[in-house]
Amino acid sequence: METLRPVPRTLLRDRAYAAIRDAIVAGEIEPGAVVRDADLAEKLGLSRAPVREAFARLVDEGLLESKPQSYTRVTPLVAADVRDAAAVVGALHELVTRVAVPRLSPADLDRMRAAGDRFATAVGTGDVDEALRADDELHDVLVRVSGNRAAAATVARYTPLIRRLERQRFGEGGSCRSTGLHERLIEACADGDVDGAVRVTADIWRTLADLADPD
Repeated sequence: METLRPVPRTLLRDRAYAAIRDAIVAGEIEPGAVVRDADLAEKLGLSRAPVREAFARLVDEGLLESKPQSYTRVTPLVAADVRDAAAVVGALHELVTRVAVPRLSPADLDRMRAAGDRFATAVGTGDVDEALRADDELHDVLVRVSGNRAAAATVARYTPLIRRLERQRFGEGGSCRSTGLHERLIEACADGDVDGAVRVTADIWRTLADLADPD
């Protein structure tokens, strides 16, 4: 039975990381909540080892904080941290957009349009989870096409900090201001307008940074 092979340890670690990260971003595990590897391992159907590895990664990424021999807990939402993350992620999205636009294929543009349509529909129906997934898919086309692995890794690391605040704001009745900007971005990309696409990208991430200080 060659299909029944041991599951690589890294896959278990990554599964634990993604599940815990998503629960934190969604607010299912609230800021300040203490998390225990044994409890989450039981819920995830995993051993404690991959959960501990996921904890270490989430501490490094700023979603968890840990005091040795004392506690591990979800970090509070700190506006300055979100603004800093948005500044970094936004700058990298501008970089990858500048590189990617001349390389976009018709299939890439179709993926962006489909993601943009899903985003608009989700915003209209108040489906926050789907809106954020579609938003990620749209921008990930540009990240992927750029081929910049360092930018991709940094974006993946810091975007959850921003998404956590976005989700909270939308849950409080806030509105998403990106739908029209997505349309402008896709149009600029389709026209091969590199400078225009970069400008719209900057506007998109500026609105996200503003969520940290909406007043």
